This record gives sequence, C-alpha cells and structure tokens, in this order.
Amino acid sequence: MRQHIPNLLTLLNLMMGCLALYHIFKGDVRLSVIFIAIAAAADFADGFVARMLGVQSDLGKQLDSLADVVTFGVVPGAIIVWLLQNSPQLPAASLLPFAGFVISLFSALRLAKFNIDTRQTNSFLGVPTPANTLFFVGLLGLSWSNSALADYLLNPVLLLLLTALFSYLLVSEIPIPALKFKNFSFKDNRFAYSILLSSVLYLALFGWFGLSLSIATYIIAALFIKNTPTPPTPAATLPASEENSSTPPPKSNKKAAAKSALPKS
Repeated sequence: MRQHIPNLLTLLNLMMGCLALYHIFKGDVRLSVIFIAIAAAADFADGFVARMLGVQSDLGKQLDSLADVVTFGVVPGAIIVWLLQNSPQLPAASLLPFAGFVISLFSALRLAKFNIDTRQTNSFLGVPTPANTLFFVGLLGLSWSNSALADYLLNPVLLLLLTALFSYLLVSEIPIPALKFKNFSFKDNRFAYSILLSSVLYLALFGWFGLSLSIATYIIAALFIKNTPTPPTPAATLPASEENSSTPPPKSNKKAAAKSALPKS
C-alpha cells in the first residue's frame, strides 16, 4: 500500500491543477490561487514521501511530469491569458492574450527535457516549472490589490516580455540550485534557508506579490553562486537496451545509483 502514497499525492497535485484552471477561466482567480498552493504542497510532498519510504519508481516519475504539465504548465499560461484579457489597454476582441499559452508550450518542453537529462540530479538547468508558476501567481495576486505597482507591472507589454523571458528561462542551461533540504542544519542548507526566509519576509510585506519577488530573488541569487550540475553516474548513462544485455553487470552499487532520487522539475 505504501508504494501508492506518493502517486496519490501526485494525483492530488493534478486534481488541484484542474480545479485551479477551471476557476481561472470562471473568473474566480482568488480561489484558483488556493488550489495552486495545495498543488504545490502536494508536488513537494510526493517526492519527499517517496524518498522517505524508499518507493521511488519510473511510474511515479512519469506521472509526476504529466501532472506538472497541467498544474505548472497549462495553469501559468491560463493566468497570463486572464491577466491580458482583463487589461483595459487591450480591446475585448483581441487575440493577443492567447500568446500567454506560449509559456505552457515551453513548460511542457522543459519537463520533457528534464526527464531525459541525467545531469539534473542535485540541481536544475533552467528555472523549474513550479517556480515559474509561483512567479505568475504572484502577479495574479497583485491584480486584485490596490497597489500602484499593479498598473505598471500588469500592462500588456511587460506581461508579454515576462512571458518571453520565462519561456527562455525554463529551457535555458542556467544552473539553478534545487531547494531540497539535506537535513535541518543551516550550514548544509544555507541557500535554501536564505530563500525561504526572504520569501516569508516578502509575503509579510507585499502579500501574494511576494511570491514573484521570492522567485526573482531565487533566480538572481542562483546566478551569483557556483552551482555545477552533477555529472551522471556510469550506470545512469547506459541505454535501456544495455540493461538487458546477456553479459551480467559487475556486482556494485551502480543499479542503486541509477535509481537515485531526482529533484522536482
């Protein structure tokens, strides 16, 4: 039974993504933010629980990516579409808002690349899709505030530029640390704790828009630290056909290394 627990959490992520998508197009964006937050928590928990229980599987990896295509691919695109459709600077019949779905296409491309990239074991290459989604959730939160920033940051030109920028960042080769805690030591998790503490501060000061500031800080900070992706182990580089070779492999821990947990994309 325990081997199914991570997959159930992944399916919860997918369900929350579907509900968020429904409420975005319904116009109830505040409720959609709640569903996205639950989905993000489930997305973090499924990998954590799988590692804790020692039940990582290829099925779980593929299911996770399929769920993420919806929650962290289609949903951020829908957010941009909604923001552009509700911009007073665009005519009601404009087709320009649908350009927001470009980020959905690049999110799917990023997830597909991640699944076959053996370099991304301890860090990412490019911005992970959950971080990208949280950035635009922050802009969505800004849309119902009375902040003067809303008029400046939510204009169509800037939104389209941000769409183009994050579409590039999703599939870029920029090394980004994974915010995965090795233990509870501050010394071993200095970067993760720093981002977490700054996020709490941003949320306290700026509300939902603090999410956008947190992700921007995460990306900018990553550019200033040395973070080289871990090279693949020899076993991880073998094609599937070689795993079924008639020549038995030497007794070692290569097989275990090939099944080591990957960070979330």
